[in-house]
Amino acid sequence: MADQEVLDPAAVPALHLLSAFLAMEPADSLLSLARACGAGSLTETVQRFVWDHLLKTADGNGCAPYMKKFLKKLIMEIESNHGTVLDELYEQYASYMTSLKEDNIVKENARFCKCLSFLFPSGCSELQSCARPRKLVVPLQCSLNMLEGDTGCSIWPSSLFLSELILSFPDIFSEKSCFEVGSGVGLVGICLAHVNASKVILSDGDLSTLANMKLNLEMNQLNTETTFSETTSENPRVVKCLHLPWESISESELQDYMPDIILGADVIYDPSCLPHLVRVLAILLKMKSSFTKKSEEGCENPSNHIKANGVSQEKDPHLNGLDRSNSYANSAISSTSPMAYIATVIRNIDTFNYFLELANQADLTVAELTGVMRPLDLLPYMQSYDRSSIRLFSLSCK
Repeated sequence: MADQEVLDPAAVPALHLLSAFLAMEPADSLLSLARACGAGSLTETVQRFVWDHLLKTADGNGCAPYMKKFLKKLIMEIESNHGTVLDELYEQYASYMTSLKEDNIVKENARFCKCLSFLFPSGCSELQSCARPRKLVVPLQCSLNMLEGDTGCSIWPSSLFLSELILSFPDIFSEKSCFEVGSGVGLVGICLAHVNASKVILSDGDLSTLANMKLNLEMNQLNTETTFSETTSENPRVVKCLHLPWESISESELQDYMPDIILGADVIYDPSCLPHLVRVLAILLKMKSSFTKKSEEGCENPSNHIKANGVSQEKDPHLNGLDRSNSYANSAISSTSPMAYIATVIRNIDTFNYFLELANQADLTVAELTGVMRPLDLLPYMQSYDRSSIRLFSLSCK
């Protein structure tokens, strides 16, 4: 080798490259991070790091097509810049060429194991969620075919956001009973267990997604239950997994759960599902409120309109009936009343306004917390994750 430097896998930028590879970030993102390791070039030192820490040690189960695509782009860029490619990289790519067919790189409904690394910045050691050595690694079996009917087994941006939120504000969720609707791969629940939520209840309406979720929980050393038991609240390492079709679940079936906090990530997407979603949220919020207090400001006091802060409303006139006042948001954070936190990307404004209308009809107050509860950037290497597109809202009883 012409250069004898060695990259430290525990230090930035090599740490970011390794984390992105384990998370199966797009090949172009890996190349960008690899260039950062070589001060703009894919040097032999960078190639050696790629071979020693990414390719040579990678688990080949299901990852070979991903690694082949990355290697192809890596080699092409080095050659186009008249660089020298390590023999090991050529040999590994040749091996993939003979073992994989181009027309079958990603099979339909194929599942892969990604590892998400939440990297805590220096100076946050006082956070109870801060793992040692400032890194929490979460393995997840998920699908790469987000748009091929396997959405429940994909990692959605808002679930990443909620996970960062939980790890950034552990005191909000610690020792609280937490219930997630539309739990998907189970990432949010794993983070809730990490910050010691007193009870973690995950739910999904798809049985295949539920089975995959249980597998992910077990991979993260968490036990699962499918029936209600007192041990669920006594043991923070036990997570309850609930089959919850929004359209058919009854109030009596939810009466045992009375959570302190309800969470949902990217659940506001299908207008036909929204009445059922809002009904479930209202039942969970009102059940706890009725149990803890009955006051004139509680759920039994209906209101015809959700008041909005005039100045904030002008900034986003397309959102109807939304309370955007910071004072409300701050009180929601410290409130002992049950609260729902919904993170979402607003893809269709009409769909979101329909959600607001249904929430109003259910006597629920919706407030935006996007500018108030800003999580730490714990996934700095994940270039595919656009945090700026995600909005955070709270729901509570009027």
